[in-house]
Amino acid sequence: MPHPAAMQHTAEHDTWTNRSRLTAATIGLAAALTNFDVTSVVVVLPSIGTTLGIHVASWAWIIDAYSIAFTVTLLIAGALADRLGRRRALLLGNAGFLMASLACSLAWNSPLFLAARAAQGAAAAFLVTGGFASIATAFPAPEARARAFGIVGVASGIAMAMGPTLGGIIGASLGWRWIFLANLPFCALITLMAPRLVAEMRDDTDKRLDWPGIAILTLALGLAIEAILQARHAPIRLAIGLAVSAGLIAWFAARQRRQVRPMLDPIVFASRSMVGVTILLLAVSVGYVGAFVGMALIGMGAALSHPQLSGAVIALAPPEVSGMASALTVVARQAGFALGVATLGALTPVPLHVSAFVRPFGAAAAAAAGGVLACLLLPSRMTVGGRP
Repeated sequence: MPHPAAMQHTAEHDTWTNRSRLTAATIGLAAALTNFDVTSVVVVLPSIGTTLGIHVASWAWIIDAYSIAFTVTLLIAGALADRLGRRRALLLGNAGFLMASLACSLAWNSPLFLAARAAQGAAAAFLVTGGFASIATAFPAPEARARAFGIVGVASGIAMAMGPTLGGIIGASLGWRWIFLANLPFCALITLMAPRLVAEMRDDTDKRLDWPGIAILTLALGLAIEAILQARHAPIRLAIGLAVSAGLIAWFAARQRRQVRPMLDPIVFASRSMVGVTILLLAVSVGYVGAFVGMALIGMGAALSHPQLSGAVIALAPPEVSGMASALTVVARQAGFALGVATLGALTPVPLHVSAFVRPFGAAAAAAAGGVLACLLLPSRMTVGGRP
């Protein structure tokens, strides 16, 4: 008579079919698109800035308009995905991402382009949230769900690692607008495949949205990035901007503590291990974006580390906030990208010359060193189930 555990393992293994692989690959493609549009665009910033008349000091907003919109909309998307339906959120995000990508490619001035980039980031939040939530619906068995998340993590990592190279090739051969046009066939494929592979699921409970809290977080991130960009010309603005941003983040955290169902519960950060992993996620993202000239080695390192760190966040979080912890990994990654690009913009020499890039590389190294120090906060080992 087979052991019950062996029978359960066999049953879970049997549920992993070609349809399962195709479902995970479709959701992985959605996640890969959102990462590709961060990393691929960085290498063509000069081309975009020159074409649209964006000053060098403001190039960072080409990335950060996307990242900030992604970060704050992610908190909205989680609640709306449960209310409207998780597959519907994925498809709405995909449709928005397609239209915003087309708008980016057709934009003829900087305001239109930056607005389209923000819309692209907001749509990406729904695309990722709907996709991640749909994994739980499509893969109820723990082993199959772990495999699905693994495929999604690999797809995201490949997009992060290959984004700069592919973006450079496309930009040099066809022009930067084709980086955004390249999204369209993949969005069309997701539109075709997702309704056939992913079942719909919605939550009947009414989750209220903290709109003032969302506005506070948006203002805090925007002020921090603008303060960093102004640091070279107005150091006092850097100090004031960062201080105000920190105050707004503290206000946001205080509001979340008072909410019955918070968007980002401070209990997620209750352990020093969780704080350490979150700092590591931020450090890897800041260092990765700040040193793209070394993109081959750094890209591989970021691609390998991000899925592991994301898994550690979910493992360390209390079970009742595991979904929120998953969202935290994306928030930390995108916030790190935004801060890294802003730092790169503040340290980039004007006019450009190769020798002065030691400063952004030095900042990336400092961020990486901070990540190494954050490892001291992590547990020495993990027990089965993820608890230290």
